[in-house]
Amino acid sequence: MPNASCAARQPDPERSDHLDQSRFSPQNRRRLSAPGMRAFLAIADLWGLDEEQRLLILGCPTRSTFYRWAKIAREHGEMTLDVDTLTRISAVLGIHQALGILHLSEKEGVAWLKTPHGATVFGGRPPLALVTSGTQDGLMTVRRFLDAVRGGIYMEPFGGLDRNFVPCLSG
Repeated sequence: MPNASCAARQPDPERSDHLDQSRFSPQNRRRLSAPGMRAFLAIADLWGLDEEQRLLILGCPTRSTFYRWAKIAREHGEMTLDVDTLTRISAVLGIHQALGILHLSEKEGVAWLKTPHGATVFGGRPPLALVTSGTQDGLMTVRRFLDAVRGGIYMEPFGGLDRNFVPCLSG
């Protein structure tokens, strides 16, 4: 019989934070794969990504596999991508959405991605370098950074507007 501490760690299917395994079912992945790939291709075009960058973001599939996926997606066919690839596409969609919220135009959002950034996480490199690093972690780091910025933390205002702000202390 398992001890009490082990039993307490077992997932409770009634809890709302329990991971729903059906999200990863072949049927659900098939439903999301072609539309997700179409969205990825449109964003990749908007961001001006070359073939190598697209392959790196998607986890380095072979070129023939990538072009097969693109063809099927553009023709509204059916395909089933693996969980890793869908997670990467989801991160790109989240980055794109956050850029749309934080910037007045798509052009400004793309410029932000391609401009060297002073935040520690980017190390003076453009955020796009992390997005195209080939790792899921790189994608998720940029997505988390932008989500934090959207929440009002983690980054100085655009253009350094308040960089030299000094509070007025009246005594």
